[in-house]
Amino acid sequence: MWWQLVAATALLSAARAVDRNNFKTCQQSSFCRRCRAVQEGRSPYKLLLDTLQADANSVHAHVVNTENSVLFTFQLYALTDDTFRFKINELSPLRPRYTVSQHVLDREPRLARLEVTERTPDYVVVTAGPNKVQLFGAPFRLDFYSHGTLVVSANARGLMRFEHLRSKPQQKEGEEGAADAAAPSQDAADTDPGAWEENFKSFHDTKEFGPEAVALDFSFVGAHRAYGIPEHADSFALKSTKNTDPYRLYNLDVFEYELHNPMALYGSIPFLVGHGEGHTAGVLWLNAAETWVDIANTVDQNVVSSIVSFVSGAASSPQVDAHFMSESGIVDVFVMLGPAPHDVFRQYTAVAGTTPLPQYFSIGYHQCRWNYNDQDDVRQVHGKFDEHDIPVDAIWLDIEHTDNKKYFTWDKVKFPDPTDMVHNLTAKGRKLVLIVDPHIKRDSNYFLHNDAESNGFYVKTKDGKDFEGWCWPGSSSYLDMFNPAVRQYYASRYRLDNFHGTTNDVHIWNDMNEPSVFSGPEVTMNKDCVHHGGWEHRDVHNVNGFMLNMASYEGLLERSNGKLRPFLLTRAFFVGSHRYTSVWTGDNMAEWGHLKITIPMCLSLSIAGFSFCGADVGGFFKNPDPELFVRWYQAGAFQPFFRTHSHIDTKRREPWLFDENTMSLIREAIRKRYSYLPYLYTLFYELETSGRPVMLPLWAEFPAETPTFDMDDQYLLGRSLLVHPVTDAGASTVSVYLPGADTLWYAVDSHQKYVGGGTVQIPVTMSSVPVFQRGGSILAKRERVRRAAILTLDDPFTLVVAVDRNNSASGTLYIDDGESFEYRKGKHLYLSFVFDGKKLTSRSLDAGQLPSRTWLERVVVLGWSSGAASALVESRSVGRVTVETTYDQASQTLTVRKPGVSMAEEWTVSLQ
Repeated sequence: MWWQLVAATALLSAARAVDRNNFKTCQQSSFCRRCRAVQEGRSPYKLLLDTLQADANSVHAHVVNTENSVLFTFQLYALTDDTFRFKINELSPLRPRYTVSQHVLDREPRLARLEVTERTPDYVVVTAGPNKVQLFGAPFRLDFYSHGTLVVSANARGLMRFEHLRSKPQQKEGEEGAADAAAPSQDAADTDPGAWEENFKSFHDTKEFGPEAVALDFSFVGAHRAYGIPEHADSFALKSTKNTDPYRLYNLDVFEYELHNPMALYGSIPFLVGHGEGHTAGVLWLNAAETWVDIANTVDQNVVSSIVSFVSGAASSPQVDAHFMSESGIVDVFVMLGPAPHDVFRQYTAVAGTTPLPQYFSIGYHQCRWNYNDQDDVRQVHGKFDEHDIPVDAIWLDIEHTDNKKYFTWDKVKFPDPTDMVHNLTAKGRKLVLIVDPHIKRDSNYFLHNDAESNGFYVKTKDGKDFEGWCWPGSSSYLDMFNPAVRQYYASRYRLDNFHGTTNDVHIWNDMNEPSVFSGPEVTMNKDCVHHGGWEHRDVHNVNGFMLNMASYEGLLERSNGKLRPFLLTRAFFVGSHRYTSVWTGDNMAEWGHLKITIPMCLSLSIAGFSFCGADVGGFFKNPDPELFVRWYQAGAFQPFFRTHSHIDTKRREPWLFDENTMSLIREAIRKRYSYLPYLYTLFYELETSGRPVMLPLWAEFPAETPTFDMDDQYLLGRSLLVHPVTDAGASTVSVYLPGADTLWYAVDSHQKYVGGGTVQIPVTMSSVPVFQRGGSILAKRERVRRAAILTLDDPFTLVVAVDRNNSASGTLYIDDGESFEYRKGKHLYLSFVFDGKKLTSRSLDAGQLPSRTWLERVVVLGWSSGAASALVESRSVGRVTVETTYDQASQTLTVRKPGVSMAEEWTVSLQ
């Protein structure tokens, strides 16, 4: 049957590099072709200033397309925290247009006071606090000013396009291609052969509602580079697309993706950050349809920006121009005015939400493979971790654990007693993670299929039938997660009395949720499929994975009656997905280039709100040699999500299957990760409370240092650690840029001190990873080796104090039970540490309280120029106690041994 041929072809594709012919170019996409063909400086759109009305928080007006007299509504809102939002929609559409904000925003944005401060025949100025927007009439343009400085301009290049909904042109007898009188006038959308139906390879896309693309350009004035719009396997700083396809945002299942091109991958976040020496700003293009983004950069092109020259009179200024083009929907844009990088990160997460604090185990090390063979295999694998004294927190099972790819079931031969398997793991402090994919096997003996079919829960074809595609189970249909009843039903599948063999210590992995359809166009669902509410799949494609994640998260939350934090991993994502799930970068390869690309890919995700990011350690496809494998473990140990994973056709690669030296180096990397878990956990807490990414580009902390703007090979983990993984074969040295002319940096292994403001050559061996602690920081570690993270929660802490030029430092530490939501009720500790050159002080930063047996085992002061005879420790429980110190002159390291104070109370340690 042809189904079998399609499946075989899909499986074979896993064994070779991606076939780009299976995926569209912009030229093969009719709406991208039309939008990209718009000429600069000829915008027909006019803001009718005489229709403008204002209230306390917004202004409203009409926009007209002067070529066809179609009217649009324009709304501009002032939001709190230096952010504006504007929407453009048809005034009288033939049917409603899809708005994705109803699903993905964390909450309704808080409005700020806005007032009209200037009116002229040509423009209107509205002001909100220190910011203003200048609205130009003809041609329509919006200029956004931050504290008097122009930072973002919309439609400055005149590339706006809004294809109004229209009736299909009817051919008159003898007149081929004549337009129907219902259409106000002809334009490119009326004559484009792909406007009403489109073919790609053997697939035919019927477009019942015709052309409905929207597009708009944005100029980031003063920006050297632009970043974001994940997901792409490309450089962190976005490249000019003048001679290439635009960056594409269209969630797709791409085997063995290529590096350094703008092809679409598994997820889409249409958020762009423009950064320059003096300012940072962000633009969120809130649209869930297929989207292409052109980038132009005056720094690369060595041309003077006409926008800057026209608006500000500047002779020369860097600028990044972006052009967003989407197939359907409306224009819904958030403009975040910074001015600093961390301001933009906060402003974005105020709209999209922050990541809830994950369970403590989830930031440990995860062991995964497609597939562990059976229950005995799982037992042996986690037993070997103990035998070789390597920490691990979760064992993962891929699709082969199920009964013939029927999710929420078990293969009864391979996994006859899954509850016992789970208990064997949890007895050692570990968890189990199971894969649950969105394709539902069409099998009359499968309860989930029968329930979905009888209740009408599947996505429909354009003809109203259940959509049927081909994926791992064979013939499959897909639950329509846009239907609230379907989401509620799906969430209920995770209840312990429904999902037999699971416990609250079993967590979930949503894969293939782009959705992947082996038999579909571009390996995904046909665009003319129909979802709940009558929305075509073309309208909602990029948010499909988000909806599955939301239902899965709710199911895991309800499973524990809201007590335990769910852990979930996804491949597909959209704006706001980070509120529910972690992410990995998909089907990479065991190659050095794929190791290198993990850094820019995760940085792009991090600045777009998705900090809980990692890559398949070792590469999903192919077999890594020992050197690559070790270097990937060392890199993964300092990324937020740390999991190894591999394809079913690769060699087994558990650490003990390599030689003793390789295994020892892997063990060392994993143990180092575990020593830093308190610091990482604190960063995740501060991510939830402040929106500050866990993984940061250097320019986030050193915004004026232009050498950092193009860096792809190093990053900051929080504000205190600079990480430069070794990503080249046979490397004996690594060039590390240490930012900040007045900043001190300390190698975390040798404690050697460096002065920032330039590049240093760091010798490396196979056991070394260039990681540096920032002078002026204090971070907490736990240095006792345990088999799993949860077993360390009562272990003592070591505080590493890295002094700055003033011999001072500060830092924070967050502690809770590691798994529940009780921390939101005040059952936690959030501590501040301050060292003033003589005295280290611990104080509580909030009213949180937590009975805790943890205590302070050691204080290590880096960069201390002379020894101290002793240290005086003072706290309520210990009183006043003098303890010993040691000093290493060579590394200028002072160690205070066993202060013994409880971390749950305030205390001081004074050097004598």
